[in-house]
Amino acid sequence: QVQFVESGGDLVQPGGSLRLSCTASGIIFTISAMGWYRQAPGKQRELVATISRGGSTNYADSAKGRFTISRDNAKNTMYLQMNSLKPEDTAVYSCKMVMLGRDYWGQGTQVTVSS
Repeated sequence: QVQFVESGGDLVQPGGSLRLSCTASGIIFTISAMGWYRQAPGKQRELVATISRGGSTNYADSAKGRFTISRDNAKNTMYLQMNSLKPEDTAVYSCKMVMLGRDYWGQGTQVTVSS
């Protein structure tokens, strides 16, 4: 069984920064792709950023230039550095990890951007 610990979500003012982290534990196989997704109230879940095992990254247009995804394979951990946050970034952010072709999801962490 795989468990996730997500942290870093908080209330922050516009223009502020947050760093999210997601660590997998339990029965862990080689993690291939990792990604961050978010879901705002009343909206569908959307991709924020993904990173391959080798470090190749992909970002949603809304995240480019402001967010940075990274991973530490030795720690089974993924990070999302978010800068210049905007109110429209408010959402529940969830991590996803792919192992042996199967998706594993974290429970999510709330990010609220408001003055």
